[in-house]
Amino acid sequence: MELPNYNQDMLRPGNAAGLLLSCILVLVGVPSSAGASGIQSIDEAQKAYAEGRFTDAARIGEALGTSRGFALAAESLSIHAHYIAGDDEKGVLLERAIGLARKAIDSDPDNAEGHLQLARAIGRRAQTVGAFGAAGRGYAEKIRESAENALRIDPELAAAHLSLGRWHAELVGTLGSFMARVLYRARKKDALASFERALELAPDSKAGPLEYALGMLALDKTKHREKAREMLNRAIGIPARDAYEEFLHARAIERLETLDATGG
Repeated sequence: MELPNYNQDMLRPGNAAGLLLSCILVLVGVPSSAGASGIQSIDEAQKAYAEGRFTDAARIGEALGTSRGFALAAESLSIHAHYIAGDDEKGVLLERAIGLARKAIDSDPDNAEGHLQLARAIGRRAQTVGAFGAAGRGYAEKIRESAENALRIDPELAAAHLSLGRWHAELVGTLGSFMARVLYRARKKDALASFERALELAPDSKAGPLEYALGMLALDKTKHREKAREMLNRAIGIPARDAYEEFLHARAIERLETLDATGG
């Protein structure tokens, strides 16, 4: 078991008793004020996530050793890899995120969040290896399976509907309607249905209209330009609630500016 990181105040003579008690609590497995794991709590991991300290959130979540902690760690590391890390780091970090999501599922197969984070981490990993690399590793099938597993467990998990919607949209946009349907059973109508359902379930989420817009542009930049603009403006108008949504906000603004400047 990993011991907590003690600060200098705890090492002063006046706090020796507190340090000794904390060590005893960790060693015998009795919950301390730092959380049931004897390290830190899920609340602390969530606070780090909200503040944009994604690697800290991943470290704390993983150390908890719970399905919920592993899922949050996977999400945090995946976001850090996608938005912050350099290109030379992304692959390794996303492989770690995939592994953490699988730990979440192994710890609790009925944790929908674990399946969702597996779909997201694989999806982001697919972006780093290109279309041929992703196809060779069976990523498309794995993403769909994981998103559908999440929805089987929790049919009202809006983020899983978004993931499935982007899956359909990206494949149809890349392969064309016929090949996407034949090879992967991906369909435009299913993409639209998934996006609409996500908006119904989470109307105040910034991710919903942003993913909807990006999905529309993936399907056909010309045909769905106005719908994409509508969704991007909607995303921008929703206040960001945490550091991750700040990234989404910036992405929506950037994409809208590109759409207005180039039409795609």
